[in-house]
Amino acid sequence: MFEGFTTKKATVNGTTIHYRIGGKGKPLLLLHGYPQSHVIWHKIAPFLAERYTVVASDLRGYGDSGKPATVPDHSSYSKREMAKDQVLLMQALGFDSFFVAGHDRGGRVAHRMALDHPQAITKLAVLDIAPTYTMYKTTDMEFATAYFHWFFLIQPADIPEKMIGADPEYFLLKKFGQWGRDSGAFTEAAMAEYRRCLTPETIHASCEDYRASASIDLEHDQSDIDSGKKIPCETLCLWGEKGYVGKKYNVVKEWKKWADEVTGYALPCGHYLPEEAPDQTLDAFIQFFG
Repeated sequence: MFEGFTTKKATVNGTTIHYRIGGKGKPLLLLHGYPQSHVIWHKIAPFLAERYTVVASDLRGYGDSGKPATVPDHSSYSKREMAKDQVLLMQALGFDSFFVAGHDRGGRVAHRMALDHPQAITKLAVLDIAPTYTMYKTTDMEFATAYFHWFFLIQPADIPEKMIGADPEYFLLKKFGQWGRDSGAFTEAAMAEYRRCLTPETIHASCEDYRASASIDLEHDQSDIDSGKKIPCETLCLWGEKGYVGKKYNVVKEWKKWADEVTGYALPCGHYLPEEAPDQTLDAFIQFFG
């Protein structure tokens, strides 16, 4: 995987961020979601590298990146801190401004990046998510049933940690089975990496990611709403037409509440766009990022 890329680590913002870098051209940062790592981009990263300098990184708490200590208000896993990690990483690589695409949790980090660091983000793509604030504030039985893990993972430590840790592979496969629509989309090499990285430390850190989203992240979002702050850059939202997000939400309409300029459409897949619909995801990125 990631032929032609170099694997490195950088110390930024008090933690270590693991990443791969390759290609040439304008910089493009790729951020993954739960319960994965940067490996989700392996099918399209080499092709993107023909046009862009591609940086595919692991979020703090995931993959081979650092797992900072938790704190009572969960701020060490707030999207604000996770966003700061990635901005500082790109600056350390010499990129003061760049494109960013985030899937799932990575999309939520990218959303916060565009709000907190508008000078750094030239274009933003978010994959298969509606805004966190919208999803929590409009929770109903349908959403809670479909997104049960949002409410499971935020339970106090170490309830979800113990339960997931009893059989991590079972939980991993169940999540892919629930959200994906093409089991053949996940290569053996990618699955081996997802299994390897789902350690007790990652399980706890990922729970903290969700705990932060249900607490301090909502506070940050509310502050932006109250002040009228919006994402100033062009924003693309993509979602899987066979998945849940596009059926539950008017995705473009919801993102227009947060960004000034939004376009978006569905791709023929489930939740895992870069693995289930790599060709269409690649085409969408090239068309959007230019």
